Amino acid sequence: MKAEPTRRQVLAGAAAGAGATALLGGCGDTPLPGTLSGADWQRGHLIREGRFPAPSGPVEEIDILIAGGGVAGLAAGWRLAEAGFTRFALFELEDAPGGNGRSGSNATSAYPLGAHYLPVPNREARALRHMLKGFGMITGEANGTPVYDPLQLCADLEERLLWRGKWQEGLVPQTALSNGDKDQQARFTSAMTGFRDAIGRDGRPAFASPMAVSSTDERYRSLDQQSFAQWLDAQGYTSAPLRAHLRYCCRDDYGSEPEHVSAWAGIHYFAGRRGWAAGNDGDRELTWPEGNGRLVRAMADRITSNLRTARSVVRVEAAGSAVMAHVFDHRANVTNLVRARAAILAMPHFVAQRVAPQHAAMGRFSYAPWVVANVTVSRPPRGKGAPLAWDNVSAASESLGYVVATHQTSSADGGPTVLTWYLPLSRETPQQARKILMTRSLAAWQRMVQDDLLAMNPDLLGAIERIDVWRWGHAMVRPVPGFLSDPARTAAAQGSPAVWLAHSDLSGLSLFEEAHYRGVTAAESALAHLAHPFESLA
Repeated sequence: MKAEPTRRQVLAGAAAGAGATALLGGCGDTPLPGTLSGADWQRGHLIREGRFPAPSGPVEEIDILIAGGGVAGLAAGWRLAEAGFTRFALFELEDAPGGNGRSGSNATSAYPLGAHYLPVPNREARALRHMLKGFGMITGEANGTPVYDPLQLCADLEERLLWRGKWQEGLVPQTALSNGDKDQQARFTSAMTGFRDAIGRDGRPAFASPMAVSSTDERYRSLDQQSFAQWLDAQGYTSAPLRAHLRYCCRDDYGSEPEHVSAWAGIHYFAGRRGWAAGNDGDRELTWPEGNGRLVRAMADRITSNLRTARSVVRVEAAGSAVMAHVFDHRANVTNLVRARAAILAMPHFVAQRVAPQHAAMGRFSYAPWVVANVTVSRPPRGKGAPLAWDNVSAASESLGYVVATHQTSSADGGPTVLTWYLPLSRETPQQARKILMTRSLAAWQRMVQDDLLAMNPDLLGAIERIDVWRWGHAMVRPVPGFLSDPARTAAAQGSPAVWLAHSDLSGLSLFEEAHYRGVTAAESALAHLAHPFESLA
């Protein structure tokens, strides 16, 4: 077997081949096109290495600087605009904003490159609901309860699981279970309902979304000191089908194994969301062909004149009562100086540590690598049992299965579609997984994706036309045990005069609603610092 190249060899030659088309000897050795891409690691590594020209030109003066154009940075910009504040600039390293909510498209459909849905928000997510109403996704109220546009909610069938050779509706196994399996499933469901309804001694929900408004009651926060796997063991949850499902859940939201997720985070997956909506829509999801790309594009459109892409904020330091930032323009290859009255660092914490170490101390921040593949097929998959759903998962696969990009539009017409396939590299350490990301060839990834899809849906034989692979080296922060009480996290979440951090990393949960909340609260802190009037949405 030919050895995979080393990471160093790949880094040296990746620029030339990152977007190249590969030919895969697949079904019948038919060449299969596709691309291998991902977040711009070359620009990111420049920050790590500090290889920038000295600043030149005049100093630009602005009121608020936002560093990072992911969900948190866009939410901060959106909040400033909602408050009528326009004297800000958002600098984003990539050529397009959106972070892991970005999307792509081809002649068949738009599709997600990362996050692909938003659960109906909780009652406490005021700012998020305000935004969704402004975007036309909440259309009114019924007895004071939000009414969602049905076209934005996931259409039937939402989920199906390939279990023992047959597709079933839902993701929890329903057949071929022992009495012990059934008893443990029922007991676990009851326990999660109890946590979902629990109120701490401080009057807050034990588990909330955004997590910052969860109870600080030690009865619940102490769950952060052990892993989810340890908690499950202690509670006697030993059923193999149940544990397999819970592993899927941890990998789905956190990109990590239950052994590497705190019990608090593991329980939050089930107890933290209480969607508030009219009718029976509280437990549903909002989704679109491009996934959360719909939301990030709507936020970006709100602040188009304030966006500056292909620019990295590489240093932030105090300048009297103001902030001085070094901003590298990747297109012009120059470093500019920007003085701001306030700054919002909406970048991942591991980047903020390099850009502004005085504001972002080292801590228990680690990141889960992911692979996302968008597979263009000439016909939708089928299979024995339940019909095609939006989210399709196999109990026998190491992947998280696939979502159907055209589910909200024309997935049932038998025509071509795009299947977005997900794989968190959770069995390896994050460092090992990142090496795999950088050293495995496009053809090898395509082979893996194709084999997995055909194992789930043999009927796709001959229908796979293209596989485009997207790599996320630092896709999401991992909520490891002890993260909630980590002094570095709590200090970063508090911020300091003139500089605030804003990223879902501060929550330990890489979720849209968490990033949105962090961006909104940082923006409101900056507005208060500048004495700009506003009515809080947080």
